[in-house]
Amino acid sequence: MKTFLKEVLLPLLIALCLAAFFKPVYMAEGVCDYFLMWLCVGFPFGIRRMCLWLVPFGYGISGTVGIFALNIIIGGLIGGLALIVGLLLGIIHTIREII
Repeated sequence: MKTFLKEVLLPLLIALCLAAFFKPVYMAEGVCDYFLMWLCVGFPFGIRRMCLWLVPFGYGISGTVGIFALNIIIGGLIGGLALIVGLLLGIIHTIREII
């Protein structure tokens, strides 16, 4: 049961809280932008898994902001996948622990 709480329920609750918090961001005119939702929910899960950060060096303010935005997009995409894989592995670990 401890494995289920730690590996499945806690990340799922964090993802649901993030989805509720960022709902005004990805719900434009009553329509859900799923790509933006993927980025907003996955960002905290992906930042710690990013092995390469693009560091803006020798750019102006617009280049620096653009590279920072690219880091956020890449972190969100990686985080969305990491969340799904982590939940699936948590379910597999829970089933193995029960059996």
